[in-house]
Amino acid sequence: MARYGMLINTKKCVGCFACRVACQMANGLQSDESFIHFKEEETGVYPNVHAEVVPVQCMHCENAPCQQVCPTHATYTTDSGVVLVDENKCIGCKYCMAACPYGVRIAIKETGVIEKCRFCWDGSEVGNPPRCVNTCISGARVFGDLDDPNSDISQEIAATNARPLASHLTDAKIYYVR
Repeated sequence: MARYGMLINTKKCVGCFACRVACQMANGLQSDESFIHFKEEETGVYPNVHAEVVPVQCMHCENAPCQQVCPTHATYTTDSGVVLVDENKCIGCKYCMAACPYGVRIAIKETGVIEKCRFCWDGSEVGNPPRCVNTCISGARVFGDLDDPNSDISQEIAATNARPLASHLTDAKIYYVR
């Protein structure tokens, strides 16, 4: 069984928001609802300043904190490691929102369901690749099986020494090149 993950190379990301728009369209989100957020970080001192755009979304954590606090077990992890939400079980209590160390859960206005990135899960499997990967104009996103050493993502993680955004918080399946 595949264990899916994603690599985001912030050195390639141009901050065009195409991934966010594709995600919003694929998931029927309103313009002010998004599963992908952008953090802009500046480092250095003038005149040697570096600006970085860091796309942040659900990290599909192993032992996900959001899943652990869900009183109805609406949040669950598939065999392939994708963290999902069963909208029929979600009561909108927002415990998962409070437990997520990345702040990427959102309350859908129309339904009150607390949602997040699903890697474009269609009910039986992930989108391969998800819409955000297909749409990225700079090739900053790579998706695939983390357990397959020959997969593009595994090779890219090894070649770029990619790391999770905050490995001290969770064991995430989203890796970053920074």
